Amino acid sequence: MSNTIISVKNLVKKYGDFEAVKSISFDVHEGEIFGLLGPNGAGKSTTLEIIETLRTKTSGTITVAGFDLDTQANEIKKIIGVQLQSSGFYPGLNLIELINLFSGLYNEDVNAMELLDKVNLRDKAKAKVKELSGGQKQRFSIATTLINNPKIIFLDEPTTGLDPQARRNLWELIQDIRKGGTTVILTTHYMDEAELLCDRVAIIDQGKIIAIETPDNLVDNLVASGFERPKEVKKANLEDVFISLTGRTIRED
Repeated sequence: MSNTIISVKNLVKKYGDFEAVKSISFDVHEGEIFGLLGPNGAGKSTTLEIIETLRTKTSGTITVAGFDLDTQANEIKKIIGVQLQSSGFYPGLNLIELINLFSGLYNEDVNAMELLDKVNLRDKAKAKVKELSGGQKQRFSIATTLINNPKIIFLDEPTTGLDPQARRNLWELIQDIRKGGTTVILTTHYMDEAELLCDRVAIIDQGKIIAIETPDNLVDNLVASGFERPKEVKKANLEDVFISLTGRTIRED
């Protein structure tokens, strides 16, 4: 397995008497897609925001690409990309202008059109974010995480609310980003998405990690325990039917 690029040891986050994250530990390997899964309020977003340097921790140690979060947070910021929500973009700027703005902030020389090509948005170069469809907004949001050529990107529920074509297109984009050598950490409530994309997942509940493994091994362990689905598993699902009937081409409004 590849080298460890993120190491979290005994991480604790308290809000007064409430312990949102309860001494969790895990490693993320370089070049993998790692999923952090859990119900709402489980502590996964808090955990990611701490790693992203956006929220302070109560105790524990975190290193990112060899940098210590406590003493080298600025170095960590230089090597990560964090997905922004559409509300985080200046509404009066078009996509090229936004990319150029972020490039200046990162002091990076970025070809805006080449970046838009990567996320299939060249034809929307002069559009504003508010004029994009849901899938286009998500693709542009991911594009902005790549401006500083990060070693790691963080994606928070990147396909929520997207139609099946847009969702599968985004899956391909995420896989392409990983093929380029970037480590991807994502949260999602779609288990089929995690099963398809993630090399490993950590399942967190009530502030604790209750399982961490490859999706295949987690499923195999459940089956070995005697679990059976109440309905026969078919070789396809309704989403496969939808894609087969309507095609894989994205239809933007």
